[in-house]
Amino acid sequence: MTSTPDRDGKPAAGDQAGSRFATLTFERDMPVPLPVLWQVWTAPAARAVWSAPDPSVVVEFLEADTRVGGREVSLCKVAGRPDIRCECGWLELQPARRSVNYERVSSGGATRSVALVTADVSGTDARSRLVVTVQLSSPTGEMEAGYRQGFAAGLDNLAATAGRTMVLQRVIRAPRAIVWNSWMNPETLPQWWGPDGFSCRTTRIDLRAGGEWVFDMIAPDGTVFPNHHRYAEVRPEERIAYTLLWGENGPKHADAWASFEDQDGATKVTLGMVFSTEAEFQEAKGFGAIELGLQTLGKLERFIASR
Repeated sequence: MTSTPDRDGKPAAGDQAGSRFATLTFERDMPVPLPVLWQVWTAPAARAVWSAPDPSVVVEFLEADTRVGGREVSLCKVAGRPDIRCECGWLELQPARRSVNYERVSSGGATRSVALVTADVSGTDARSRLVVTVQLSSPTGEMEAGYRQGFAAGLDNLAATAGRTMVLQRVIRAPRAIVWNSWMNPETLPQWWGPDGFSCRTTRIDLRAGGEWVFDMIAPDGTVFPNHHRYAEVRPEERIAYTLLWGENGPKHADAWASFEDQDGATKVTLGMVFSTEAEFQEAKGFGAIELGLQTLGKLERFIASR
């Protein structure tokens, strides 16, 4: 029997819970720009931030390839319980419009559920809306309640994450290989990184997964801002993921990523940052982080054009 849900996947009155088949619907309205919502929904670095339904669950990502035909594999770990494996395969990706993926959940080698997940997004530069439909099949019917609770909590986390996420984009008139090599080259990255008038002073730099960049940003007035980037993922010519620390081995203030996409012979660069707290996000916006970040991408384009 397929239940007929209302908001957040709750069956309507009279429907039977715990059936083998169920259709669940989840809705969220958020005061964030549509590009931010899309990035938080699809970018692996952002998904890693919000995917755990509650603090007792640790989600470990084993694979993450967000493109049609790609898949995402993660383990959900709860102390004292067997790990739960979740495999997600991307079937459709229409940027800032829709994604469709299958999801298979297993434990101890046995499949516990399979689902088709459709996410429709819409919005403006001020607000956005996410509607997720889950068509669920569970051999024993035991997974329906868990899906309702897990997706509802996860999407609450997503909304909170989106509220402290900054997304910057620029189309650079150069092939993707050139843009990538200008970014992921220890000789060239310090030459253009930072807003207009800023310079970099590098202590050490290793642009590999597991590597780091320890450096100072020096403002036009001579003010020094210590920085430390730790690189978690490097997929050549596709994306990088890294954490931003306040100075060498200092506290983390953001999870960040950069992606690179072909666009009619040019390259669309997306730079995303999930700040550790909403207060840090608001402070960054207050001192002009969006404008300064766009200046940084502008410097990258000018650097490439000058070579």
